[in-house]
Amino acid sequence: MALQFHHDGPEALRLGIVVAQGVTASAVLPGLEQLIEETLKERAAGLSPAQDEYRKLIRDVFRNGLYKPTGRAKPASEYLLRAASESAFPRINALVDCCNGLSLASLLPISIWDVDLAATTEFIFRLGKDDESYVFNSTGQDISLCDLIVGCASSGNDMDRPIVNAVKDSQATKTTTESNNVAAAIYAPISDGPVMSLEETCDRFATLLAETSSAATSNWGIALPGEMLQL
Repeated sequence: MALQFHHDGPEALRLGIVVAQGVTASAVLPGLEQLIEETLKERAAGLSPAQDEYRKLIRDVFRNGLYKPTGRAKPASEYLLRAASESAFPRINALVDCCNGLSLASLLPISIWDVDLAATTEFIFRLGKDDESYVFNSTGQDISLCDLIVGCASSGNDMDRPIVNAVKDSQATKTTTESNNVAAAIYAPISDGPVMSLEETCDRFATLLAETSSAATSNWGIALPGEMLQL
């Protein structure tokens, strides 16, 4: 199953994409556990000045139009940093833990979604429109998407529906314990920083997802502004 990803987002964004088929959410991954434990110890010491400057550079990727990535609107990677500092780093399942562990290691926000629930093979990343929003949790809370970088499931004929962003992903396409086919988007600035590179993050993510099942396969690529990626 080939998937297409269109980067119609801002010039400041490099988009890392990882896809995997046949994954198992209940898998135990020793390599992931080691990554998370080592990164938690490193983050406990706080960010270095260079790392903190990179955090700010990542946040600036999301300064588009009316959108200001501060307070509750900051990238999810910063929430993970705070959770790590408070010894409250979330552990959910192999798929989400891969996402969160690599986000903490790279400082980059990452979205992951269930491809089958998205019900399409074509995805578009762009800025959210004035009237767009979606529900992001089981209690029905929604998030306004105006000028936020959003990933959309395309239905053809220029029709698409937002399903992910770097702050909160849509409840409708979140991975579950039953998810078998997934995709992830890694939101990065044009240049790498003093931590895990975008290429290394994508490769490590794909490797870990492939290890969730003997039947799992994975692939990854990077899209620059205006490009289309097929995986």
